[in-house]
Amino acid sequence: MLKVLFKKYKGVLQFLLLFSGSYLLLSLVYAGYLGVSVNSAYPPDFITNLVSKQSTLLIESFGYEAAIVPHQAQPSMQLFVNGTYLARIVEGCNAISIIVLFIAFVIAFAQSLKKTVLFIFVGSVLIYAVNILRIAILAIALYNYPEQEHWLHGVLFPALIYGMVFLLWLVWVRMLSPIVTTNE
Repeated sequence: MLKVLFKKYKGVLQFLLLFSGSYLLLSLVYAGYLGVSVNSAYPPDFITNLVSKQSTLLIESFGYEAAIVPHQAQPSMQLFVNGTYLARIVEGCNAISIIVLFIAFVIAFAQSLKKTVLFIFVGSVLIYAVNILRIAILAIALYNYPEQEHWLHGVLFPALIYGMVFLLWLVWVRMLSPIVTTNE
């Protein structure tokens, strides 16, 4: 009976094992990175610091004055636009956790190594770049519409980044499954 169930749901079990295993492994690697980054020369960690700097440069390209300053009491960067403190950029803003989730899904549906690695690379770069754009536009929107903070930061901008990841997953699954045509 159990053997029949395993055979029947082999694809589902394989997906669950690959997804959860790769997600756990990548999350542990990222947690290790964060652990060694505690006393980094780039607070709060190198990637978050880099995302903060790149977001600031993008904000400035839109004609605003932008600055980041390491937070004295918290592991974050303080973001200022035109001299106004707007937000903290924390580790969760660097998109690495989202990229880990994206990669785990792609690995769970992996086929050829070359195609999988290429899609992971392109998708990860796209998520990273869109995240920097998201932070910059969010900062400008918060500067201009501070009363909309909850809606902008809590609803709209998370929906955009997670929506993009979902679309990438759909593209990946679509690339793997052959297009079925019917002759009617």
